[in-house]
Order: sequence, then structure tokens, then C-alpha cells
Amino acid sequence: MAVRGACRILLVVFIGLYAIALALFVIGTFGLFGSESGPLAGFFLVPLGLPWIMMLDVLPDDTLPWLAAASPLVNLCIVYAACRLIGKR
Repeated sequence: MAVRGACRILLVVFIGLYAIALALFVIGTFGLFGSESGPLAGFFLVPLGLPWIMMLDVLPDDTLPWLAAASPLVNLCIVYAACRLIGKR
């Protein structure tokens, strides 16, 4: 019972961190709210998307920012699947 609760908390925290990092990426990329656009806009997405971000080097440069923004979704799906497996036991 306690493991399922901890798993849900981990999932909610990961979703919150991903939402914040994605919002900062969009704000920094497009210069919204008067902020300057810069190359470090996706800085907070990198730790959330590891190790999948390391595999993006072979793809075209045009798609890298958007795939880097989507790579934490892979980890989110893994955490969600692990929580579902734990919940069934």
C-alpha cells in the first residue's frame, strides 16, 4: 500500500517538473512575456529526458529541440507502467 502511494507521488512530481520545464522551454524559445530567446531554453528538460536525449545526436538539427522536449515522455511512460505493475500486485 505504501509503495503504491509513493509511486503515485513520484508520478505526480515528475509530471509537475516536466510541465514546468516544458513551459520554461516554450517561454525561452519563443521569447514570451518579454524574455529573450536563448540556447539554454531547454536546459531543465535534459535531466528529465536522460538517457533518451543522448540518442538524438544522429537526427537532423531541425528536429532536435522538439524531440528533446518530448524525450521526458518516454521516462514518464516508464514510470507510469512501473506504477501500474506495482499496483496490480
